[in-house]
Amino acid sequence: MKFVGRDEELQQLHKLLQENNQVLTERSRSVAIAAILGMGGLGKTELALQYAMIQHENYKGGLCWLQAKVEDFGVQVVQFARTQLDLKPPEEFDLPAQVQYCWRNWREGNVLLVVDDVTDYQQIKPYLQGASSRFKVLMTTRQKLGAAIKQLSLDVLQPDAALELLRSLLAKTPGRIERELDVAKQLCEWLGYLPLGLELVGRYLARKQDLSISKMMGRLKEKEKPLEQPALVKPEADMTAQRGVQAAFELSWQELGENDKLLGCVLSLFASAPIPWELVEQNLTEEYEGELEEIRDDKLLNLHLLQRKGEGIYQLHPLLREFFQSKFTGLEQAEEYKGWFCQVMVAVAQEIPQTPTLEEINAVSLAIPHIAEVANNLIQYVSDENLTLPFVGLSRFYKGQGLYTQAEPWCQQCLSTLQNRLGDNHPDVATSLNNLAEVYYFQGKYDQAEPLYLQALALDKRLLGDNHPSVATSLNNLALLYNSQGKYDQAEPLFLQAIELYKRLLGDNHPDVATSLNNLALFHESQGKYDQAEPLYLQALELRQRLLGDNHPYVASTLNNLALLYKSQGKYDQAEPLYLQALELRQRLLGDNHPYVASTLNNLASLYYSQGKYDQAEPLYLQALALRQRLLGDNHPDVATSLNNLALLYYSQGKYEQAEPLYLQALELYKRLLGDNHPLVALSLNNLALLYYSQGKYDQAEPLFLQAIELYKRLLGDNHPDVATSLNNLALFHESQGKYEQAEPLLLQALELYKLLLGDNHPNVALSLNNLAALYRSQGKYDQAEPLYLQALELYKCLLGDNHPNVALSLNNLALLYHSQGLYQRAEFLYSQALNILERSLGGNHPHTVTVRENLANLRDYL
Repeated sequence: MKFVGRDEELQQLHKLLQENNQVLTERSRSVAIAAILGMGGLGKTELALQYAMIQHENYKGGLCWLQAKVEDFGVQVVQFARTQLDLKPPEEFDLPAQVQYCWRNWREGNVLLVVDDVTDYQQIKPYLQGASSRFKVLMTTRQKLGAAIKQLSLDVLQPDAALELLRSLLAKTPGRIERELDVAKQLCEWLGYLPLGLELVGRYLARKQDLSISKMMGRLKEKEKPLEQPALVKPEADMTAQRGVQAAFELSWQELGENDKLLGCVLSLFASAPIPWELVEQNLTEEYEGELEEIRDDKLLNLHLLQRKGEGIYQLHPLLREFFQSKFTGLEQAEEYKGWFCQVMVAVAQEIPQTPTLEEINAVSLAIPHIAEVANNLIQYVSDENLTLPFVGLSRFYKGQGLYTQAEPWCQQCLSTLQNRLGDNHPDVATSLNNLAEVYYFQGKYDQAEPLYLQALALDKRLLGDNHPSVATSLNNLALLYNSQGKYDQAEPLFLQAIELYKRLLGDNHPDVATSLNNLALFHESQGKYDQAEPLYLQALELRQRLLGDNHPYVASTLNNLALLYKSQGKYDQAEPLYLQALELRQRLLGDNHPYVASTLNNLASLYYSQGKYDQAEPLYLQALALRQRLLGDNHPDVATSLNNLALLYYSQGKYEQAEPLYLQALELYKRLLGDNHPLVALSLNNLALLYYSQGKYDQAEPLFLQAIELYKRLLGDNHPDVATSLNNLALFHESQGKYEQAEPLLLQALELYKLLLGDNHPNVALSLNNLAALYRSQGKYDQAEPLYLQALELYKCLLGDNHPNVALSLNNLALLYHSQGLYQRAEFLYSQALNILERSLGGNHPHTVTVRENLANLRDYL
């Protein structure tokens, strides 16, 4: 068998033996002593054997291998000297004197004395007095031997080395590991990378060539007492270790007292993961009355039955955990201890807030595997009233990080556990249905969320009556789902019922009322009713700040939503500081890797895009897209939104070949995830139509424009900003084909709608004025065009500043008008201004820049 994974330890061991000279007494000469420490099964003896074989040339005086437990150390030394060195210590000498005689008369050269499995160094120490510095003593032990002795603490193998060891054991059947590589890695992990376990299982598999690694793994996992599985019990004759895993651990078990054993068994209740000691203390402080720390340090740590992983953090090796669990069944009060353990972990789970911050997530992260252990294997010890808590705590932990796919199975398991124990008709079942539906909602799985929300609402009403906060929560959640699906007529009554119910039951000053206000505002905003949305957002923000404090994820959400509203209203100077506040809050509270952070990055990018700050927008869009894909997967509506927004940016920069595939991906995703009848599908159709229109692909653009406007009107009604935008774009299409009589009424409708819905001071109003003026110019109605161009230019400057691409395009359009009227000096001045702005903001190669440059060149050529 190949010896793997211990090269560094061999070097360290040699260094210790060469440098270490311990003075045993004031009169004795120095002798080099080192010890290999570790739990049973780590390969301490094998490491000592390999060291002796590799370094034998450095020990001309020979190798003396002694077994500490077989016979008295002194007796073994004398016997070795007589049989191997032909020394004859005088019979009349007592044993210590005979040992000293051996040291004095030993063969010349450095000598390696290996003392295997030392349990009491004090029995050996007296005999080493008188040995010279050429004697190097190497001990293996499961105990710590004191600071005076140089020690090499042996750990399990690294994963790659463990896999290599397994591969070497199966060398006669090449390719066996590669065929089941993932399972082989799992097997190494299950064995805790323990060399003894790996060698036993590897040799067992080598003997049974038709046994797959998967089946071997299944036997170990399924067996009630896996350490009694034949693969872990019977060492082969040529192995260095002559005990199975359980027998190796049993040696240490025999050295423990009753309380020591009990602590080991209680520790085995925890998952195979790092254990915060404070959790152990919560289970056992009263029982041990101050002995806990001493037992941990003097017994379990000393015998390497427990590992210290950091300050206040400890862990059992996975196979030792199995060993202690097998012993637990034979101890009194085992069931009682399991109940105590579950109570402690349930209490920890209960403290995880509904929207945990990054700080709160980090504080509880080490407890999560142990809460999961309760949920998976000890749930029968949790009372009915606390049954949901382990699952809810786990799902909140993962949802709080935006890890919805990891939260989902805990919500599913919670629901099935509740139904099995409490039946289908219980309020906790309704809550669990709601929680699972929410996880589906966050993942964009709206078709899976809806039936669960409906079941939860029906169950709440039947069990709790119509007037209960849980009913309001169910109404609110269902309304949010319908709003996201674009089913606004179904969402609105539910939002209104929820807010009325919350206020009546909880009063006006409650966080749930603030949430309901925020959601109703979101609904009004999605319908373009900005004047109704703003006061609700402001109320929600004030309420959340007062009740939850300024540093809360819900406050960040309302800041983000209010900023989005202001951006939609063209109030960019009000939107930006709110976005920046929301982003800083979310990053600080939730960490950089969270879907909510991605949303704010996307929204801030959208603001910069609207302001013509494309160089600031692009990196934010790209960050948001990457985050969403990593956290939510490729099939999520938010990913489609990011693709659409990035495409829009590229389109505005004239990068049509980069924009088109992104638009097509977004459209396909929206249709597949949201269905054909959704406002976001209409948006995507509209944007793709604009791209084709800009490329002169009119036959591809027209049906998309028509589909978009029909969809918008059917879903949002005639009075919506998105309908106005769609009318405006269709009018531009007709104008480009010279169909002025079809374009004009559409532009007039769009302008009227924008003014009605957004007010007179909005960038979309300026856009509409500009487009209507362009139509009149194309018709030679210069006196009607000029005042509209001037209004548009003034509005753009006022809202966007003097250096925005839209201002430049407005200047260009006005110049075109003057050019057509023969006012060449005015036209040249405006062309030059427009070109200067575009070159600075979009670059010299942008289609808009090229167009204005050509306009100016044509004018100058004519002059």
